[in-house]
Amino acid sequence: MEMRHLRYFVVLAEECHFGRAAKRLHMAQSPLSHQIRQLEDELGVALFQRTTRRVALTAAGERYLERVREVLRGVEVAGEEARRIAAGDTGHLAIGFTGSATYEMLPTLSRDLRNSFPGIELDLKGELLTPDQVAALLSGELDVGFLRPPVRDPGLDVHVLRSEPLIVALPVSHPLAHRRRVRLEDLDDEDFISYPSHGRSVVHDLVADACRRAGFTPRVVEEVAETSTIISFVAAGLGVALVPASVANLRVTGARYRPLVGDPASVELAVAIRVADASPLAVKVRDRAIALTTEAHRID
Repeated sequence: MEMRHLRYFVVLAEECHFGRAAKRLHMAQSPLSHQIRQLEDELGVALFQRTTRRVALTAAGERYLERVREVLRGVEVAGEEARRIAAGDTGHLAIGFTGSATYEMLPTLSRDLRNSFPGIELDLKGELLTPDQVAALLSGELDVGFLRPPVRDPGLDVHVLRSEPLIVALPVSHPLAHRRRVRLEDLDDEDFISYPSHGRSVVHDLVADACRRAGFTPRVVEEVAETSTIISFVAAGLGVALVPASVANLRVTGARYRPLVGDPASVELAVAIRVADASPLAVKVRDRAIALTTEAHRID
């Protein structure tokens, strides 16, 4: 049995006349009659009563018509859904955000994506370190990643969105918290709360390099992966932290952010997708993120 048999059956059931049905189907009456007979033979039941004066559905034909219409509607819906997925208009998308982007870009982007692509189901994962995102993108666990370059894996397409300076997070009771700007050299005797070391965090390495250029090695007392925990530890008075400027969107009672004097080190934020098998939806989201960032820079 083929789909055409079902379509022929439905048209004949609607017309109850072989001549009119054949005309609607743009075919001759004889092949249509042959196809309907084939269908009935395969089912082992008569779907139509045929006389020299009329054609009518049997009781079995009436029930079969109900079911066949459901099948054809399902096939049509499935086809439309497949076309929308292929066009990137619907589907499921897993997006990862590095810690600082979680508190600035995630709310803005998720709101825009829900308005721009209402048919997509978003699975948003915040506070992911860049190496973890790279592994998740390559394994297919993530479709899009917002992470910190450098990312040199040839399996990923990485587009830099922007660059932002490092700022310092201080306990509100710290003497430097009352200055408008802080010199990096003035932090040489402080305890530092840091992102993880040993290549697990781009920001960790950037902070270490910035401190070395300022003439000291940061005394790290805690390594933490989540940005929110870093700022909470700062608020608790356990130390200070150098973080990307976008982290200032994370408000925690007891912590205060201050810019650094001079030309502080900066860190890039990029969007990444797989090179080989990125879905049309992932490409659309990547392009939308680029457009949003461009618009924001234009407004600034």
